[in-house]
Order: sequence, then C-alpha cells, then structure tokens
Amino acid sequence: MVNQKNYKIWKKAKKIIPGGNMLISKRPPRFLEKKYPIYFKKCKDSFVWDINNKKYLDMYLMGVGTNILGYNNTYVNNAVKRVIDNGNTSSLNSVEDLKLSNELLKINKWADMVKLARTGGEANAIAVRIVRASTNRDLILFCGYHGWHDWYLAANLIHKDNLDSHLFPNLSVSGIPKKLKGSSISVNFNDVQKIKLLGSKYKKRIAAIKLEAQRNDPPTKEFLKEIENIRNKYGAKLIVDECTSGFRENFGGIYKKFDIKPDIAIFGKSLGNGFPITAILGKKKIMLNADKTFISSTFWSERIGTTAALATLKKMKTLKTWSKISKKGKFIKKRWMEFSKIYDLPLIITGLDALPKFEFKNKNNEILKNFILYEMLKKNILAKNVIYLSISHSDEQIKKYLNNLKKIFYKIKKNQLDHHNINNFYSKKLQITDIKLKRFN
Repeated sequence: MVNQKNYKIWKKAKKIIPGGNMLISKRPPRFLEKKYPIYFKKCKDSFVWDINNKKYLDMYLMGVGTNILGYNNTYVNNAVKRVIDNGNTSSLNSVEDLKLSNELLKINKWADMVKLARTGGEANAIAVRIVRASTNRDLILFCGYHGWHDWYLAANLIHKDNLDSHLFPNLSVSGIPKKLKGSSISVNFNDVQKIKLLGSKYKKRIAAIKLEAQRNDPPTKEFLKEIENIRNKYGAKLIVDECTSGFRENFGGIYKKFDIKPDIAIFGKSLGNGFPITAILGKKKIMLNADKTFISSTFWSERIGTTAALATLKKMKTLKTWSKISKKGKFIKKRWMEFSKIYDLPLIITGLDALPKFEFKNKNNEILKNFILYEMLKKNILAKNVIYLSISHSDEQIKKYLNNLKKIFYKIKKNQLDHHNINNFYSKKLQITDIKLKRFN
C-alpha cells in the first residue's frame, strides 16, 4: 500500500528541490519510495512519528547516526533552550567554543588545538586544507567515506568507480574541476599492496593519508604498519575521520582501540546528539596552519552546536554510553549469527559492536535487505541491515526487533526469495501465516 500523504509531499518536493531532499542518505529511492515513511512529525528516544502520526521504533539510522542518547534528549534540549532564550549568535565570540575545545583536548591528550565546524563534510575539507598548508603538498591518499567536497570526489576523475567501495557508489564528477585529477587517490581499506605501491610511487608528494579507523572491518596490523612507514619515510600526515565511529565504543575515538597515533582527528555526528557540531583536533605545529590559510564561516560561532556537544559529552560520560551500547550490539550480532545458521542464510557480519551491520552472502543481497525493510514496516519498525544503536534502545525493544527479524528470515528461507519471484515482493501474494517462534527472554 502506498503511503499516500508522504508520497504526495515527496512528488511536490522533487519539483522544487534538486533530488527531492537535502540528504542522499534519506532519499526515498534508497528505501521503498512509495511505502517508506519519508517525512517525520516528531521523534523521541528510539521512536519516530511520521506526518500521519504513525509511530515507528527506529532500529535503523537514528538520524543517520547522530542521536546516540536517543531522539530529542531532554538533558541536551534543556541546555540548548537556555542558549536560545539568552541569544544564540552575536557580534562577539562564544565562550562555549573554548569550553568545548578544552573538553575535547582532555579526552584526546595527544592533541594541542581544536577547530570547530558544524558538518562532517566541511570538517573533512578543513582537515585536508590544513595538512596541505602544513606540508606544502597536494596529494591525499584516503580510504573510507569523507564527505562531498571537491577534494574527495576528485578521486573519481581518475576512474568513475574509484569511490564505489567507500559507501556511496556511482558518484558523479560533474562540477569537479578536471585539474584536480590526481590530487586525491582512493585506497580500499586494508589493501596493503595498494597503499605500499602508492607510497613508493608518490613519496614526498603525499600530504596526508586519511582513513576511518573502522567502519566495517577493523584495520589489519599490516595495513597500519604500512601507513606508519609512509609517514616516517616521507613525512606524510595521518588524518583519522571519527565522524561515524567517535564515542561509540569508547569515550573518544576508535583510533585508541588500535593504538593509531593521528596528526589530526575529526569528530561529528554523535558529538551533538542531533545538533550540528564537528571538531577538528590536531597537533599544534600542524593546526597553526589553519590560521595561515582562509578557513572561516559565520555559523561556526553560534552557540547551539557547542552547547549541545558539551551537554552530550557530560551525559555520555555519566552514563558510560559506549559500554552499554557496545554490549547491546554484541548481543544483536550473536543473534544474527544464530539466525544465519538456523535458516542457512550465510551472513557477513561487520561493523563496530555499537554500529552492527550485516550483508547476505547472496547475489540477491539488495533484494533481501529491502524485503526486511518492507516486512519490518508492517510491524511499525524501521529496520534493514545496519543499526545505529543508542542508549535509548531498551532490551525489550531489541528483543522485539530480533523476534520479528527471525520470522522474516524464516519467510526468506521458506520462499527462496530471489529475482525469479521478486514480482511478489511488494504484492499481497506473499502471504505466510505468522508462525510461533521461540522468543528471546
């Protein structure tokens, strides 16, 4: 059944907004365009209400990974409301900038200085600008997803699919200056031979190596060793992007887990629990170059983002959120593996414990993941193959999600869903009487 009200708005939006909305990650064609609840009315804890007032348990994106304390957290909101009442942006500087910078340096003691921004893409662009100014070099070697700016998309000027394995496939280079070709080169995570080859080829032309410390699989010792060799031998800097991983499995960056020693680290997403704030931390000698080039923005001096971050950090530290969320994620991964074995549906289970993810070892991987999405919607649950866990996800909610997922795995196995019967995917033809399965206690 088509979600009529949501879909009507979406059709109108496509006429006046390029692409229909502001964020690719929330674009309806990535889900189930006519069925997925596109627009929300309110959200609280782990729940979202769409514009039809239908309530969903969010076991999926949680604001694309931003709401680690849960949606609409009262403690953070109250701090932000006080700022709004007293005025957010003025002609003078905000002392919250200094307070947040101090807190972040306490957590990341290797760093000396901080530059604040509001989005992950611009934070990554700032970090690249700083290391290029610091080294007087242009070339960036990177793996992982790091935003939408020209420096990143330039990798696809070399070959159109260079970024395909870095989260978003088929990214166009339309609008990217062709002269940027060769200024950034992508490396698949843990590809030791590729990073070694590029190091030997470009040597002192390399300004920085940039990576997510972990998104799916952890880094291998061999991969990190080769990166360190390039740093030591050719003077390249190391930038660690913690926008997604930061504060999920520890209080700070996942780089600590692997004893990575960055020159610059970037934090975002969960840092403000849904409010826009990012931070670029680094060593003094490198960070001082931020003042030698042009890096500035009007709204980097507003107080809502910094205030939200200060409140979020305090709450995370008090609750030890990273430990509790990781425990929940380990439980979920274990159950996924059990389902995989019970129904002979092999899975590839990856991701941080606090950000678990799976893929089907099957040519119909995408079909099966969308089937999960479709079936979960019937139960008023937003769920697919990845979960941005929050402290607001209760054990009972997780059990509810898992019990429904187990039934869906059963349906997949019983019906042998593949491209041959995909026509039944969105129809009422696929009707299976709910079966009684052992629930998790």
